Amino acid sequence: MVLVVLPEEPMKNKMLTEALIEALPYIQKFAGKVIVVKYGGAAMVEEQLKVSFAQDISLLSHLGMKIVVVHGGGKEISDLAEKLNIETQFVQGKRVTDEKMMDIVKMVLAGKINKEIVCNLNRQNVKAVGISGQDGNLLKCRKLFLETGEDMGWVGEVIQVNTKILLDMMNDGLIPVIAPIGYDDEGNSYNINADSAAGDIAAAFPAEKLIYLSDVPGVLIEGERIASLDEETANTMIANGQITRGMIPKVHSAFDTLHQGVKKVHMLDGREVHSLLIEIYTDSGIGTQFVRE
Repeated sequence: MVLVVLPEEPMKNKMLTEALIEALPYIQKFAGKVIVVKYGGAAMVEEQLKVSFAQDISLLSHLGMKIVVVHGGGKEISDLAEKLNIETQFVQGKRVTDEKMMDIVKMVLAGKINKEIVCNLNRQNVKAVGISGQDGNLLKCRKLFLETGEDMGWVGEVIQVNTKILLDMMNDGLIPVIAPIGYDDEGNSYNINADSAAGDIAAAFPAEKLIYLSDVPGVLIEGERIASLDEETANTMIANGQITRGMIPKVHSAFDTLHQGVKKVHMLDGREVHSLLIEIYTDSGIGTQFVRE
């Protein structure tokens, strides 16, 4: 029997070898480190992207990273509220949450979405466990009031994170998957913005990385992605009008998290297959990383 090697096989093998060698220092550097991933956008909706995300998390975990996943679910909350004829209101991008809406938030976030993510991850040979911020006194909150003094209902801001329960889980080889619902000492439940919850959790460790996975490719200047951004440069770009609109609070939030001890914050486009692996294990990355001065 004669084995015929196709011409492209040596090239494919060479490219694979180069990719692994490029990844090696990052694998060594981040083994044992805590990485917080905020999971949202199209990556939570499209089947191919769901599988890609689960594969990425599985590989990161098997390469030694301690992963915490925090997820959103705003669209599904709105969809269920509409089916139940419950009005949805937003003020400054935050969902007004009365008692009826809070019940929907619990059903969707802590129920349907959380368990679906857990099942998808566990199919990739990891041990994911779904919890909300109420479990194990994970996310203690106080009522959030806007600067205008407007009452948002049961919307909370995190004042304390129980990192011990997360570390215990990760040290036992588990991946916590967190629905952003908090509690207070009176037993009230709070709806927490998922981006904010992820930042608070990352800062509480503090984590090696906080990664926002959404439908935003990063910071773009004239259509070109900025791979790495420090605060001084970012402030100059904001002042010059290069960074505008909704990206401004995202950028400020990223640097606020860095000031709290997180080493790097990343903004990735979850619509790209295996974007987590590309960002973490390649020199060029695929999104924007925010770094300290």
